Amino acid sequence: MSSLIDSVNPWLVAVGLNTILLGLAWIAPKKLLTPAGLFHAWFLAILIWVTLGWQGYAVVMFYFLVGSGVTRIGMAQKEAEGIAEKRSGARGPENVWGSALTGALCALGVGIINSGFLVPIPQSLLLLAYVASFSTKLADTTASEVGKAYGKSTFLITTFQPVPRGTEGAVSLEGTLAGIVASVAIAFVGWGVGLIDLLGVAWCVLAAFIATNLESVIGATLQSKYTWLTNEVVNIFNTLIGAIASVLIAWTWISFIK
Repeated sequence: MSSLIDSVNPWLVAVGLNTILLGLAWIAPKKLLTPAGLFHAWFLAILIWVTLGWQGYAVVMFYFLVGSGVTRIGMAQKEAEGIAEKRSGARGPENVWGSALTGALCALGVGIINSGFLVPIPQSLLLLAYVASFSTKLADTTASEVGKAYGKSTFLITTFQPVPRGTEGAVSLEGTLAGIVASVAIAFVGWGVGLIDLLGVAWCVLAAFIATNLESVIGATLQSKYTWLTNEVVNIFNTLIGAIASVLIAWTWISFIK
């Protein structure tokens, strides 16, 4: 099946497949994306398919579907408390790129390498960074949404003082554990489709844990001070930290065992 897909022009497959999916999402009664978000996701999905094939596409689709699902956990309660995602969790363009800009840049790097251009980062590390960026974002989304829905005790990460659920920079045991499980799940998807090896799974999970906690620190200390530091901008920093952390961890490991 994969060989048949790979033999067809990837642009034709990408445009055709994602146009069909866009149409289905457009008429679906439960909206996971806004109209503008749909078109941005369409463009992103084409980019990922053309550069990373169905393997990279599987990772981003897993993130999107699971991330959209966990956003709706306890939605009625979170809306009543005023801590739910806007638009009942429907993603707009800012959400699409806040979550996927880092991954898209990694995919472009792989595409450039495959086009014959020299890039100072090996392709294997770019693939690791790609999976790690989505492991990080899914961990962050899951930790936040599960924590807001089920967190019994929520603490500010910088002071460990109790704070209300939904506070920027707040963490909970329930959310943290859920985030780790989510990062493991998507990292194994990356391994299952051949983008990373089993060690890469470990690096993605570790990088996601580091980045998610650093994102909470940013939320607790800086986000309220700068108007430009929106949730979407913080998400870009979050995924970028996860991607860079995974590469540094892998590079350190490689240097250590040599």
